[in-house]
Amino acid sequence: MHIKSFLSICSPLRLAFLPLLSVLLLSANAQAFDFNDVANRAKKIAAAPYAKPQKNISSAIADLNYDQHRDIRFDPAKSQWRDQKLPFEMAFFHQGRGFDTPVRIHEINGKSVKEIKFNPASFSYGANTLTQKDLAGLGFAGFRLHYPINSPKYKDEVLAFLGASYFRAVGKGQLYGLSSRGLAIDTALSSGEEFPFFTDFWVERPTANDKDLTIYALLDSPRVAGAYRFTIKPGTDTVLDVKMQLHLRTNVTKLGIAPLTSMYFFGENQRSQTEDYRPEVHDSDGLSIHSGTGEWIWRPLVDPKRLLVTSYSLNNPAGFGLMQRDRKFSSYEDLEARYEARPSVWVEPKGNWGAGRVELIQIPTPDETNDNIVAFWVPANAPRPGVPFDMEYRLLWQKEIEQRPPLSYVVQTRRGHGWIRKPDDSIAMMVDFEGPALKNLGSDDKIRAVVTSDPNGTIMETNIIRNEISNGYRMTVRMRRIDDKLPVELRGYLSQGNNTLSETWSYILPPE
Repeated sequence: MHIKSFLSICSPLRLAFLPLLSVLLLSANAQAFDFNDVANRAKKIAAAPYAKPQKNISSAIADLNYDQHRDIRFDPAKSQWRDQKLPFEMAFFHQGRGFDTPVRIHEINGKSVKEIKFNPASFSYGANTLTQKDLAGLGFAGFRLHYPINSPKYKDEVLAFLGASYFRAVGKGQLYGLSSRGLAIDTALSSGEEFPFFTDFWVERPTANDKDLTIYALLDSPRVAGAYRFTIKPGTDTVLDVKMQLHLRTNVTKLGIAPLTSMYFFGENQRSQTEDYRPEVHDSDGLSIHSGTGEWIWRPLVDPKRLLVTSYSLNNPAGFGLMQRDRKFSSYEDLEARYEARPSVWVEPKGNWGAGRVELIQIPTPDETNDNIVAFWVPANAPRPGVPFDMEYRLLWQKEIEQRPPLSYVVQTRRGHGWIRKPDDSIAMMVDFEGPALKNLGSDDKIRAVVTSDPNGTIMETNIIRNEISNGYRMTVRMRRIDDKLPVELRGYLSQGNNTLSETWSYILPPE
């Protein structure tokens, strides 16, 4: 019976019944846990002094070396939801090797919210000889989600949260590469960086037909607390929708939104300084930006000799990302690392982000084991203590179909000597463009290269050459640096008459 019909029958009781009916309807529609619950917790803890998480691991766990810690493995048979044969499964990371404070992980199941407790029986410890006392009081270091993206017969690992506010994902045919974070605070400042932590997670239990899954997280640090909602939809591109609300205890000098962290060691524009059989080693080869005005910008990455921080001021950006454009195995020749299969990650803002800048930080690295590339959005109007700060964005983990400009784009940048016969101090840059706008053009179509330099560089010569092999064009630039101790900023693009044919190549020559 419809509620309206029921009330018409019982009209004398209507006024007395309405309050009770409202309570019953609210109870029927109430959610066990949602974003507002996390936001309220973040607001509450931000109003109190920061409480540093307490370490809880024994010396036996803390002293395990790399190989010993790797010998601790989660038993897949103990995965959350495996017995129910649900589309998603959740597995867990063991504490140790720097992960000395636990994170609390909860399952949301209808109107029930229950913490998932650590159980040593869910792990195998290999050759390690650890006692019950050594394992007492432990929690989880993080968790990972599994879902079939490459074959319906196997659930692949598609998303992992592990360490501070770091997480990473993969789509179809991809291998783990660069990471994202919940937040970056004062990165590359002399005052030192602050690393927020996800202290608590709440994961919605999937149903039998679900193709996406929602995770809530509580973030905390000395100056910022935050609430997060992540909705993951695995696939060819794995999509992660992020909603966040920050509460500041005190002012922050530099707040990095949607931070991406990657690795660049050497590549086509910067050859290896030591003998290496691999032509290139990197998780990402460039920063791509789509400005609010429609301009596309491509900045090839470098491994500088000293810290290098650059930025692009924008208003309402359409997106940015750290990309792995070179997908040829022959560019890497690494059968173990498989850098050609590492994902690109594109950040797509939701709503208007207003004024700010995309900042790129490039840090010297001695080898490929260190992440030395960071990119994020810095809002021009920083949030203030006591005022909630809300933002939403989408992360796309891409490989087969990547975010690229519609006209033409840079596929490689190469650097060499500028001289041909008589040696001098000139530098040559070779920039190859490909894309739909160039496919049907010929050598007589009056394509020109527009190249400029900052005051520390002098452009000596530019040329444009049809690349018959790639069906694109090569822009060649011969230039000279004035002061070797300072960087040089270069910009270039292809044009035909008054029409721009390509994205903007934006390159920095680090100080020698």
